[in-house]
Amino acid sequence: MEERIREEFVQNALYRLDESTRMNRISLEHISEEELWKRPNASLNSIGNLILHLCGNVTQYVISSLGQTEDNRNRDAEFNAESGYTKKELLDRLIETVEKAKRVINDASMEQLVRKRDVQGFYFSGIGVVLHAVEHYSYHTGQIAFWTKQLKDTDLGFYDGMDLTIKNK
Repeated sequence: MEERIREEFVQNALYRLDESTRMNRISLEHISEEELWKRPNASLNSIGNLILHLCGNVTQYVISSLGQTEDNRNRDAEFNAESGYTKKELLDRLIETVEKAKRVINDASMEQLVRKRDVQGFYFSGIGVVLHAVEHYSYHTGQIAFWTKQLKDTDLGFYDGMDLTIKNK
């Protein structure tokens, strides 16, 4: 039963990471290279900053903490960048980071998932680390989608072809 719960948790976490990656890819397809680094105002981040931030956060929480590797994150640099990467470079970096994190999550034992550890000043179990990373990724994916829609005045069609009005059975 324990292994079945672990597998179900892992499958759902990986699905959610893939969903956010899919949505980020669609958002990036809609914007120009210049729009990638445009900030809505001085207190908000560009899409480029948000993608760098997602790479940093997923790396720190999943790859470093759960995967037990050195934490080399420079969080301030994620928000201070004003250029330096193309859309393709950022998308490739995001995909590579998420794929590495998915391997760490998929390979995590039950012991790794329940063991508590310090990460970014917080104290989480491996499950807490994964929940944070998935939630955080989704949260900023929503910001990226919103800013893309604002820039382009268009629906991004995340669920085109799906009937989302179907009732639960």
